[in-house]
Amino acid sequence: MTERRPSIKLNMALNVLLTIASILFPLITLPYVTRVLEPDGIGKVYFASSVIALFSMLAEMGIPVYGIRACARVRDDRAALTKTAHEILVINLITCAAVYAAFAVSVAAVPRLYSDKTILIIMSSGMLLNAVGAEWLFKALEKYRYITIRTIIFKAVALIGIFALVKEKDDYIIYGGLTIFAAAASNLVNLCELRRHIDLHICSGYSFVRHIRPMLVIFMMVVATAVYTNIDMLFLGMMKGDAEAGLYGVSVKIKLGMVNLVTAASAVLLPRMSYYLDRGHLKEAGTLIDKTLTAVCMVSFPSVCCLIMLAPECIELLAGSEFEGAVLPMRIIMPAVIFIGISNIAGMQKLIPMGHESSVTGAAWTGAAVDIVLNTLLIPEFASAGAAAATLITELTVMIFLLRAVKKADGKSLFSGTSIAGIAIAAVLAMPACIPASGISPALPLRIFASGCCYLAVYIILILLIWRRNGLLRRN
Repeated sequence: MTERRPSIKLNMALNVLLTIASILFPLITLPYVTRVLEPDGIGKVYFASSVIALFSMLAEMGIPVYGIRACARVRDDRAALTKTAHEILVINLITCAAVYAAFAVSVAAVPRLYSDKTILIIMSSGMLLNAVGAEWLFKALEKYRYITIRTIIFKAVALIGIFALVKEKDDYIIYGGLTIFAAAASNLVNLCELRRHIDLHICSGYSFVRHIRPMLVIFMMVVATAVYTNIDMLFLGMMKGDAEAGLYGVSVKIKLGMVNLVTAASAVLLPRMSYYLDRGHLKEAGTLIDKTLTAVCMVSFPSVCCLIMLAPECIELLAGSEFEGAVLPMRIIMPAVIFIGISNIAGMQKLIPMGHESSVTGAAWTGAAVDIVLNTLLIPEFASAGAAAATLITELTVMIFLLRAVKKADGKSLFSGTSIAGIAIAAVLAMPACIPASGISPALPLRIFASGCCYLAVYIILILLIWRRNGLLRRN
């Protein structure tokens, strides 16, 4: 079953479009819901999301990553693809059932969870739909056109639903349900699409055991990553209350939006990298990594620097004056976007396709340990700012660990085919360009837009000057 694959550039463009929609839709609704639900209501939704994220991670057992790699390797053979997909689906359904049982016990036994049981139960429906939706199969087959169109449609429906249904402070439960609507509906559509790519009849000679070990290795990595990306919100909610969690949640939401945008292009590489490395196409794989790393750095460095300068304006626009306390956490946490972008390429797009999942797992657990210790020490004294500092240091630690692992596994540095020095210098030197435009108009959106344009213009000029004088970007 050999079919013509879409170009990697088209896949990247589609995934960037999907990511922009994923960032834009929440940004459109955030100013509205923060004012309607206020910090307490928003904090309840963010707290519930963090809890469900941890249980979902247990239910998925590393399958979203493993499934892409396993199916990408056999995607040209329908019989082998069918058998592999069946085995992974069955394993996922079993783990999902076990986690639902643990979730029910936890909600009943923990007072903090029981007090929010309604929103937790509603948002937990996404776990079952994730298990049956097999999103990993469509990514392994590089069906990004289908994924993009389907997801954008459902996100638009959810956006309309938020403005139509969320009217009062107590409507935070409705808002929580609508935040998972797009993913839930997408997985239901996936069920109807499965038969186009795999056979649904039972196969002979299933071998479930062959998947367990690699799944567990990736699962341990995902567990650690989930811990250090969600523990800050959990600690804040329990130590400082919903209001502080709501303030921090706004800054985290902006950071996550930038992370998704920065990693959008590289996210489509896993199936193609697995395909290349499985067939020994090392030159193509190396070139792909070098170009993607340069693109990620050229987006992440200026984005972070610009948002640090415009943090007060962004928080006021997106959440209102009541969330002024989110400015400092946002400024502290934003550089983590750069670290995450580089870590994503080193781990997910380099080490995992090479079969070095254990290195990525080691980096994740190191990050989890660092994050738990730092949150325990910093949150009681510095609240949301302490949580932001803990996240920043954790992501830097993970990045350093992964870069060392890449050099050990590949025999050369991840940056050997590119240079980010010029990009970093240009991004930092352009930061003062945001200041002159800050007073250009009383309209906040216009001030932000003008400042961003000034920054971008200076950044591009500096990049061109560096390229001309030093050739730092010539190889890319």
